[in-house]
Amino acid sequence: MQKAEARPRQHDHFGGAARGRGAERAAGVPVGPMEIPAGLMLEPSLYTVKAIFILDSFGQRLLAKYYDDTFPSMKEQKSFERNVFNKTHKTDSEIAFLEGLTIVYKSSIDLFFYVVGSPHENELMLMSVLTCLFESLNHMLRKNVEKRTLVENMDGVFLVVDEIVDGGVILESDAQQVIQKLNFRVDDSSLSEHSVTQAVFSKLILMA
Repeated sequence: MQKAEARPRQHDHFGGAARGRGAERAAGVPVGPMEIPAGLMLEPSLYTVKAIFILDSFGQRLLAKYYDDTFPSMKEQKSFERNVFNKTHKTDSEIAFLEGLTIVYKSSIDLFFYVVGSPHENELMLMSVLTCLFESLNHMLRKNVEKRTLVENMDGVFLVVDEIVDGGVILESDAQQVIQKLNFRVDDSSLSEHSVTQAVFSKLILMA
C-alpha cells in the first residue's frame, strides 16, 4: 500500500482527546463509541480524509469517493470495502483500525456509512465528518435514510459529499451549513417533492 503524503494541519481543535488509543489499534479491532463535544465546528483546515463510502446491508457499494492513491484500482477499492464491511457490520462500535487506516462508521436501517483516514488522523475529526454527512442526508431525505430513497436522490447525495470534503480536504462539518449551501430548507417542515431536484439543478447552474 502506498502511503499518502502527509499534509500540514493548521488547526488542532481536539488536542489529545483522540490520542492514546494505541493499545486498541490492532488490525480490524472495533473500538468503543466516541463522544463529540457539543457545538463542535471545524474551521477550514488541511485536515484530510482518504475515502468516504456508503454500502448497503449486503456490503454492496452505493457511493464511494477516494481522495488519494492508497487504493488506486476499482478492484482494490471494492476489496477494501468488503473487508471493512465484514469487520464492522455486526458490531456496535463506531471506530475500527484496519489495514493501517482509521475508519469511523455508522449504520441506518439498510445503509452503512464510512469515513476513512490515515492512521495518524484525529478520530474525533473523522467522526465529525461522518456526523455531518449523516445529518445532512437525514434532512435531505426527510429523515428516511434508507437505500431506496438514497438511490432515488443520488445526485443530491454526491453534492452533499462534495460540500463536506473536496479533494480529501474537509471543508465543512456543520450539517446546517451544508443544507443552506445546497438550498435545502432548514426548518422542520417537510421538503416538497421537487425541492431536492431543484436544489441539485440550482447547484449545478452555480457550478457551471
